[in-house]
Formats: sequence, C-alpha cells, structure tokens
Amino acid sequence: MMARSGNPVLRLGTLIFAALSLLLGASGTGWPQAAPPSLDLQQQGPQAAPPPSTPEPAGDDNPGLIHEMGKLFDKPPAVLPPIKSPSETMKDLSRLVRPSIMVSGRAACPPSSNGAPDCKPAADQLCQSKGYKEGKSLNTDSAEKCSAKVLIPGRQRKPDDCRTDTVVTSALCQN
Repeated sequence: MMARSGNPVLRLGTLIFAALSLLLGASGTGWPQAAPPSLDLQQQGPQAAPPPSTPEPAGDDNPGLIHEMGKLFDKPPAVLPPIKSPSETMKDLSRLVRPSIMVSGRAACPPSSNGAPDCKPAADQLCQSKGYKEGKSLNTDSAEKCSAKVLIPGRQRKPDDCRTDTVVTSALCQN
C-alpha cells in the first residue's frame, strides 16, 4: 500500500489517466481498442464467433491521405491555373519586364512644390547621361549645405542659412 504522501507527479498522472478513462468510457466513443493478442491458451466457456469481416476495397482505389493528395495533382481543381515549367515562367516574366541596368553617378534632386526633394527627374537625368531613356532612383544621399555666415562667432543661426541637398547616387535605367 502506498502512503498518501507519495510522488505528486505520479499521483497527478494517475488522476489524469483515471479522468481520461472515465471520459472515454462514459461517452462510448473512445479510441478503438485492439483485441489482446492470443497466446494460444484455451479459454474457458463458449467462444464467440469472430465478427464478419468487411470486404477489402479493390486494390486500385486506396482511400489514404497520400492517395487523395495524388488525385489533386492528377486533376487540379478548376480554380487553380495550370502549373507552368520554370522556362515558361521566365518567358512570361521577360515579356512583362523591360530590360534594365543599374548605373551609378550623382544627379541633384530638385525640390518639389511642398519642399521635399523630387528624385524622379534626377534619376531620369542620371540615366540619360549614360545613354538610356528613363530611370528610377535606387539610392540617394543627403547633405546639409550652409553658407559661410554660420561660421561667424556669436552670430545666431537663421532658418535660411542652411539647406539639405539630396542627390541620386544610383538608378535603374530602361530604354
């Protein structure tokens, strides 16, 4: 007999097992139990006839998960487009994307109407200087430029003494 102050983990495990046994046994819908293996011992009393076996389905149709997934690849649903080969996909992409090249240089971004730099004209200018039609900025660089007045000792800095200049340093150019 085990003392009441036994291992609490063991007691908890026993309680959980008992609760699950009651739940599964009471509901009648537990996991199917396999019959205990026969040890070729003679059993006493009348023996029950084995339950009638259901006929196995034809070997061609196995309703397993792998078989069902295979059906999806044999006949894809109508909502999915057909799967293309990598070469077909690359041909489609090359039709959509124009040939482009990355160039480096420096072109100043003019200020827009709201004061923020507008780098599209600068990217176009950088690409046109390399022989291309238009461009899109990839990298920019900004620097604050100030007049010499800010170097005068004791002079208060005014809002119009410095400005921030932005330049496109690399662009993606297209013909």
